[in-house]
Order: sequence, then structure tokens, then C-alpha cells
Amino acid sequence: MPTPASSSTSCVLRLPPRVLVVAGATASGKSAMAVALAQALGAEIVGADSRQVYQRMDIGTAKPSQEERELVRHHVVDVVDPAEPYDVSQWRRDALDALSDIHARGKLAIVCGGTGLYIRSLTRGLFSGPPADPLVRERLEAREAVTPGCLHRELQREDAASAARIHPNDLLRTVRALEVKESTGRPLSAWLAEHGLSERLFETLTLDVSVDRDLLRERIAERSRRMVEDGLIEELAGLYALGYAPTTRAFDAIGYRQAAMCLEGTLPRNEVADAVSLATSQYAKRQRTWLRGQAEARPVAPDARPEALRLARAFFS
Repeated sequence: MPTPASSSTSCVLRLPPRVLVVAGATASGKSAMAVALAQALGAEIVGADSRQVYQRMDIGTAKPSQEERELVRHHVVDVVDPAEPYDVSQWRRDALDALSDIHARGKLAIVCGGTGLYIRSLTRGLFSGPPADPLVRERLEAREAVTPGCLHRELQREDAASAARIHPNDLLRTVRALEVKESTGRPLSAWLAEHGLSERLFETLTLDVSVDRDLLRERIAERSRRMVEDGLIEELAGLYALGYAPTTRAFDAIGYRQAAMCLEGTLPRNEVADAVSLATSQYAKRQRTWLRGQAEARPVAPDARPEALRLARAFFS
């Protein structure tokens, strides 16, 4: 059973007692599954994707189509300008606001996405930690710019547990972990262990939309090819033309990184789709690993909608 909401949450929001989570690796078919379930249940969807929150970034983030958004109302999609800072704590606030609004209108809620950190923050709570220190971050990022990879190697020495769960290319979280260690003298992993991530604001059922690894790789390759054909590179060029800097943090995402390399002349256009596919497959592997670690996740095939609907109805009843 969920633990009572904290007073800071419960006095402002009235949250639903149950929330269905539809998760899965990228290109697994989770968005289509969530839309089908939402239609059948009369539910609304809260997006849990760290890139779909950004406006004007449509092709490279594989946002729900306009048709899907007309069929089912989506929340926390297209909510922030790419140049604005946005993190898991802000997403959690926006998601809780959306869940409260959905509940107030008598609707059921489905959270759909593949960003494990976002989903975990909603279902198990969020450890905010000590406040950010801009001077420390600036110094760490400057070191990384001079010697790429040095920060993650340092994290391996200072906080091996955090280094094991943070990908070497995830500079944002690597910097945060080192910042916490430097600011407090304690590793981030120790803070997380103390927090316990045990806050429960509502009951959840997680459906893991999963496909065979080889089939997923094929689907990722097809989607990557289609993104390039649909104008991924032109989308990023258009954002540059609007005045967004190439260093905009939102562009540090799979698809946009490869498109930027193409625009810079370091990656031929005919190799962009393959590069996106490879990076996406590596990311999907990490997503699958995270989902396997969620004991409550129930695997469902993307075409097993009757079974998923049966599980969802039983959960909400």
C-alpha cells in the first residue's frame, strides 16, 4: 500500500489512488499501447520522457503523433523551451500537477515513457540532495571539456556505486554525483541509500512493453531511418536558425547529437541513420536493464493489448 503523501504534497494536490505505468525500451511500442489502453479506459496520459518535454523538438524525440494526441489527451509533452533548464524535480512537479488535474476531472491516469529516472521519482520518491553549486559545476565541466571522460573516471574512484549506474556519456548526472561528493564529503550513493526511495503517493502497476532483442533492434533501425527521412537534420538546422546555440543542453540527446555532427561536417548524411540506430540500441539496452530491476513490472508484448487491458482493468477496479 502507498505511504501517505508528504504534507507539502497532500495539502496542495489530490492525487489518484492508482496510476498505471506503461514503460518499455525506445521503439518497443509503449506509446501505441498507452494510447490504446487510454482509449479503452477513458484515461489520459502523462508523458515520462526527458526529451519529449521540449517544444519544437518533434522528430528526434519521437513524440506522440498529432493523431494520437487528438485521440487521447497527453500531459507534460511540449511544456518547455529547449533553452530553459528542466530536470527530474521539475518534471515530477509537473507530473503530479497533471495527475491531480486528471483525478479532479474523474479520469484515470496512465504514465507512459522510457526515462527510468522520471518514473522512479514518481513511483518511489525523489532524493533532491544538497543544493547545486554553480561554481563547482562550472569547474568540473571545464575539466571535462579539456579531458573528455576524466570526470567519470574520477567518479569511479570516489563513488563506484554511482559510477556503475551512471553511463559514462551522461555528463549531467556525473557532474551532479561529483558535486554532491565535493559539497558534502559523502558519496551520492550513500545519500540515496539513506533516503531509501520509499515514498509512495499512490499504488502503481507497471506494464513493461517488451519485444525480442533482435526485433527491437530492427524496429530501432527502421525508426532511425524514418527520422532522417522525415527531416531530423533539417529540424536541428531550423532550431539553430531560430537562435538556439549548438551547446543547448536539450540537444545533447540521441538523434540530435548525430544530426549536429552531420551539420558540422564530421558525419556524412548517409551515415546518420546508422549512427542514431547504434546509439539508440545501446540506450535501449540500459532501459531494459532498468525495467528488469523493477520487481513489480509485468512484461507484455506490444500486440497483447487484450491481456494488457485485462491487467489494467483489474488494477483500477
